[in-house]
Amino acid sequence: MNADLTGELMAALGEDGFFVLTEAYAGVRLYVPANIERSDLPETIGRDHAARLAKAYPGGYIRVPLAREFRARRYVASGMTIREIALKLGLTETGVNKLIKRARHAAPIVRPSRKDPRQLDLL
Repeated sequence: MNADLTGELMAALGEDGFFVLTEAYAGVRLYVPANIERSDLPETIGRDHAARLAKAYPGGYIRVPLAREFRARRYVASGMTIREIALKLGLTETGVNKLIKRARHAAPIVRPSRKDPRQLDLL
């Protein structure tokens, strides 16, 4: 993974914008037009993110990172199962478990509460 490009894209688009970009174009070479009106980029990743990308890389190509670890963290935080994440990322369940374990060493992953809303909190 090109950590420099990942950092640049994260800085230019923010985490949410980077996530949207990688969801749409992970692993491919993407042409970033100087004029976003001449492409479908605004419809795909949003007008604001497309404008930021065009400002950072006008008329150039970028290789959008796979960002599997980043995406896996987002999926876990949204409550997806290991199986769902494996299907989404094109990995085995074992591969996803390894990816998540590696991500946890970098920073803890916050999972959504699975508490039954009908249960009373006694303490």
